[in-house]
Amino acid sequence: MSKTNISTDPLFHTFTSDNLIVENRTVMAPMTRGYSPNGVPGEDVVAYYRRRAENGVGLIVTEGTGINHPASVSGASIPLFHGEASLNGWAKVVKEVHEAGGKIVPQLWHVGMTRKKGELPNEEAQPVGPSGLSLSGKKITEPMTEKEVVNMVEAYAQAAADAKRLGFDGIELHGAHGYLIDQFFWENTNKRTDRYGGDLFGRTQFAVEVIEACRREVGPDFPIIFRFSQWKMNDFKAKLATNPDELDRFLKPLVEAGVDIFHCSTRRFWEPEFEGSDLNLAGWTKKLTGKPVISVGSVGLDGEFTSFSGANTTSLDGLIEKLDNDEFDLVAIGRSLLMDPEWVRKVKDGRANDLLPFDKEALQTLY
Repeated sequence: MSKTNISTDPLFHTFTSDNLIVENRTVMAPMTRGYSPNGVPGEDVVAYYRRRAENGVGLIVTEGTGINHPASVSGASIPLFHGEASLNGWAKVVKEVHEAGGKIVPQLWHVGMTRKKGELPNEEAQPVGPSGLSLSGKKITEPMTEKEVVNMVEAYAQAAADAKRLGFDGIELHGAHGYLIDQFFWENTNKRTDRYGGDLFGRTQFAVEVIEACRREVGPDFPIIFRFSQWKMNDFKAKLATNPDELDRFLKPLVEAGVDIFHCSTRRFWEPEFEGSDLNLAGWTKKLTGKPVISVGSVGLDGEFTSFSGANTTSLDGLIEKLDNDEFDLVAIGRSLLMDPEWVRKVKDGRANDLLPFDKEALQTLY
């Protein structure tokens, strides 16, 4: 790791918002692991999350968890967020993380049209999306009916209610990377002509209804985090908004619906989002909405995660400078924490030389 020349203290200031207090500015980014057979997180998953809390992670965002819809996930070992067995597993995770002094929110997820026909856990379930189109624009299934959309909104709301009942510290709605909510946002995958389609403002309607329904279930004081991105898994250069004015029009209805914190997903946190400004996506989102934001993207590493290869450690100076300049409020760390549960503790203790480079073999292990 390159020598860090400035103090990392800003990373360890308490974060306080209207309804969430976090001991420091570090967040464990959501990362799909696939270690929950039949959708149920077991003792190994419980211990995996507890280790991060024990080592000083301020807020844990779980891996994506499937809401109560037969096509919500792709794979029999992806954790679910419905059904007695899965929810009991998550209750154990919450208990252990809280005992270790951490805070935790589940990421509520539906993969939409990225799911292939015949995939587990429900082989007979067809993938669903706003227009039945794959991310490349190919027609796979019929568009969701309005009744199906309304039922999907309720599935998100039920998951939010369960999260509060289990004692989680909030929820994160996954609206990024080309999954279901994002498929409504993106013109390539949303060709609807009803109230869920149209221009970028119109295409926010599904997300608005999801957020509002979740808010009704959890009340005014339970944090709702919303993760969004410009890029998609099949198109790293995709843009929902090509300039700050478009981003403003996109974000306003989400704020009005009840989002407390935006998690702004980029592949490299240091890259400016628009010409003429050094602000990244999180910086622009905070400037336009006034809401707290989480920044993410190759923190502490020299290669973006979408390459799925190894990466070396690198200086945190640029990150700390942006955080200290109040460009964003919280910092999500992904692969570094996947590889090393002690990453936050090491940074706080000034043990930069002990930080581990990322090895893709970590994807096969619950360190």
